[in-house]
Amino acid sequence: MSKILIIEDDTYINNLIAKSLSKEGYSCQQAFSGTEGLLYAKTEQFSLAILDLMLPGINGEELLPQLKNDFNIPVIVLSAKDSLDSKIDLLNAGAEDYITKPFEIGELMARVGVQLRRNADNKPAKQLTHKGLTLNLDEMSAEICGNTLSFTKHEYKILQLLMENPNRAFTKQDIYDYAWDDIYIGEDKTINMHISNIRKKLKAVTDEEYIETVWGIGFKLSK
Repeated sequence: MSKILIIEDDTYINNLIAKSLSKEGYSCQQAFSGTEGLLYAKTEQFSLAILDLMLPGINGEELLPQLKNDFNIPVIVLSAKDSLDSKIDLLNAGAEDYITKPFEIGELMARVGVQLRRNADNKPAKQLTHKGLTLNLDEMSAEICGNTLSFTKHEYKILQLLMENPNRAFTKQDIYDYAWDDIYIGEDKTINMHISNIRKKLKAVTDEEYIETVWGIGFKLSK
C-alpha cells in the first residue's frame, strides 16, 4: 500500500486530502507544520508527499529539497502562488508537480495517481550495504551472506542510522532520538541492550564486526 505524507497547516484542507486519499485506498500520515513533516520523513517511508508552501516551522520551499535529496520522496506542491515564475522555480527545485489553491480534490487525486504509477515502475529499492550486510529500506529487511536476519524496529533503525553515516560516531542520545523518536532521559541501558542484541544476531552468521564502541562518545559503524 502506498503511504502518503500530507504536510498542510490548514486543518480542513489536510483532513479533506487525507479523507479523499483514504477512500482511494492509500495510507496517510498528516503533518501540520514543516518541522512535523520533516520528523515523519526521517522516521517513516513514504511513496509521495503533498506539500504546502506556507507552513509554520520550516516552510515548504526549505523542506522541498530535504524531502527530495535526503529522503528521495516525490513531491506534489500545493500553493496559493500561481505565477509562472513560482511554478518554474519549484519544478526546478525538484517538485514532480504543482497545483494551485483553491483546487478541485478530484484533480489532486488524479495527479497523485499519476505520480505513484510513474514512481512505482522506476524507483529502485533503496538499499544500504556494508561488508556484506544489506538493508532493504523499502521492506525493512536485512540480509547477510545469504542469510535473512530478523531485527526489531529499533534495532533496524539503529543499523540504518549507522550505515547511512559510516564515518560518524553517534552518542547514545543521538541514537535514541533517531530510533525511538522520543525524549532521551539517560536511556543508556536501553541503547546498550539493543546494540548487544544486534551484535549477537550478526555474530551468529559472520565473524565480521559491524558496530564499534567509541569510548566517551557512543557507537559508529566498524570499518
